[in-house]
Amino acid sequence: MTIKVGDKIPNVTISQATAEGPKPVSTEEFFKGKTVALFALPGAFTPTCSAKHLPGFKQHAPDLKAKGVDVIACLSVNDGFVMRAWGEDQAVGEDIVMLADGNGDFTKAVGLEMDGSRFGMGLRSQRYSVIVKDGVVSELNVEQGGEFRVSSADYMLAQL
Repeated sequence: MTIKVGDKIPNVTISQATAEGPKPVSTEEFFKGKTVALFALPGAFTPTCSAKHLPGFKQHAPDLKAKGVDVIACLSVNDGFVMRAWGEDQAVGEDIVMLADGNGDFTKAVGLEMDGSRFGMGLRSQRYSVIVKDGVVSELNVEQGGEFRVSSADYMLAQL
């Protein structure tokens, strides 16, 4: 079942990409007491994700924070080392927290997995964005098919 507005984020362990390597973190801990703008995507280093999705959130990080977002986070079904390398490649610095959902546990728990097997990618996350306030979903924007519109930073800014 897909998560919806008003639902509490399920508690699973994901990894935060850090300079020291992947750091396990519970989603309960990560989302507690703050407003988080999370965007999820099919894969690090993939075309739309690298050319539009992540750069859009990097560009609009100051605007999102000015509208009350405490943390901006990017999540993908990749390992923490890949997410760290992608964050470095995209020069996200401290603006965006890179989260790895290596086994897809979070993605499956929120019901937003997709089968990327026909592209040789296996289980992946659908492209979406979500605003989470103190662990509760306040906005959820899930793309249809291969679109890139409602999960963008521009769209999220209009919701805040």
